[in-house]
Amino acid sequence: MRQSDMPQGFRASMTWLHTWAGVVLGALLFAIFWMGTLSVFDREMDRWMMPDTRLALPAAPISLDRLADEVDEMVPSDARRWQVVFASEREPVLRFGYQTSEGAILTRQLDPASGAVLPDQGTLAGTGFIFPFHYSLHLNWRQLGIWLVGLAGMGMLVLLVSGVVIHRKIFIDFFTFRWERKLPRSSLDLHNLTGVLGLPFHFVITLSGLIISFTIYFPTVMTTVYGNDRQAFFQEAFGSYQRETADLPAGERASLDAMAAEATERWGEPPFFLRVWQPGDAGATVELYRSRARSVDLNVDSLRFDAASGAVLHRHESAPVVHLQRFISGMHFIQFDHWPLRWLYFLLGLSGCVMIATGYLFWLESRRKRHAAQGLAGVRIVEGLTVGGVTGILIATLAFFVANRLLPLGASFAGYERAGLEIWAFYLVWLATFAHAWLRPGRAWREQCWAVAGLALLAVTLNAATTGDHLLRTLAVPHLWPVAGMDLLLLVSAAIAALTAQRLGRRARPLLPQTAGAAARPAE
Repeated sequence: MRQSDMPQGFRASMTWLHTWAGVVLGALLFAIFWMGTLSVFDREMDRWMMPDTRLALPAAPISLDRLADEVDEMVPSDARRWQVVFASEREPVLRFGYQTSEGAILTRQLDPASGAVLPDQGTLAGTGFIFPFHYSLHLNWRQLGIWLVGLAGMGMLVLLVSGVVIHRKIFIDFFTFRWERKLPRSSLDLHNLTGVLGLPFHFVITLSGLIISFTIYFPTVMTTVYGNDRQAFFQEAFGSYQRETADLPAGERASLDAMAAEATERWGEPPFFLRVWQPGDAGATVELYRSRARSVDLNVDSLRFDAASGAVLHRHESAPVVHLQRFISGMHFIQFDHWPLRWLYFLLGLSGCVMIATGYLFWLESRRKRHAAQGLAGVRIVEGLTVGGVTGILIATLAFFVANRLLPLGASFAGYERAGLEIWAFYLVWLATFAHAWLRPGRAWREQCWAVAGLALLAVTLNAATTGDHLLRTLAVPHLWPVAGMDLLLLVSAAIAALTAQRLGRRARPLLPQTAGAAARPAE
């Protein structure tokens, strides 16, 4: 059916659904898209926020046997397991951790050249805060955050489908952007343009996000076949292997380097992850996982070796259905090495943020006069939510970065360590932006844009002042390019925010003398 033949009542219903789903879920969707977009470069943010990890990869990887000798001194004799994620170009440190007999997991970062323990960086940074926020909102009670993200994901699919239905000239919209027109018209043009431009990406990235967490959102997929035996499901799907402990002291361990070499020969690429189970027991095993750097899928292919003899005990390769699910997961998380595609993900993620923000702006500007004439508070309420949900979360993120550079290592206050203080800075500043938006109607957009510009510049300045890694230095040293990239993006953000604030000021000034009150003042 052509859109011109579509019943008007159906199109009206789709328009109503698109409008109100966007208004209700817009702020939540913007937060998810914003954090997801930043997560494309989460490990690069780690380098910026953890100065002691700004290391160059050694010419030759560290010997696993030598590393194990050093690790043995740090791991308690009754530990259940210890593990190491090997260093890579994006993460030039060894991530070491072990699980105690009580179940607690302790982690450290090691120098890949010497195996020495690096100082605790006192921050969750990108991989510990930004990335988990994207899929859980850090609301862990009964997995509330994951369910809210799932609800928002379903809402996003509805918005995308209804958006295609209600736009009669969707391809014409792609080539139309009248930036010089009034705010409602230019906002709608930009909303349509970014929506059409990123439509395939936004649909696939949203759907894949739901598929990744299928065991939570669609538990019947698992329970229909396996009942309540979750262990059987994970063993078949992800290759879980169990071996009883020998309850005897561990003897001499076989060469881990030889095991890694055998794994490399079988897979055609080196492993990226090592785990030693029951390290103090004669029945200890060594688990190696295949690298994901050269493939889209987040494969779970693994080899399990006997720690004493080095013999292969178990080999797991994903079944076709699991391989498909892991391919979809890898397409969403983009952990493989492909810099042009990583930048494309980042730009398309930003287009999703722009699409959501301009949709809000169009709703606000198209109803501002009518709501003011009728004495309704809807625009005032939604505008506060929009400002706090859009520029507010940008300001909070920048405050998170600034707090990271201002707080010294080992800082603590009111029972919170440095990482906790950074998180408090994020949430308190974010709440303050909502209050500012409601207290300063008509001015909040412009003022918060200036705040974004100022904080971005401050973050770059503090990085140079506290670490000595200014742009001239980071651009000249290849292993510091992630830090340079972060600084450059902050500077670009400051420039865009400043230009936006200036334009909002020019748009407001000619109308201010004629404005009787905040309710009649045009959006800024």
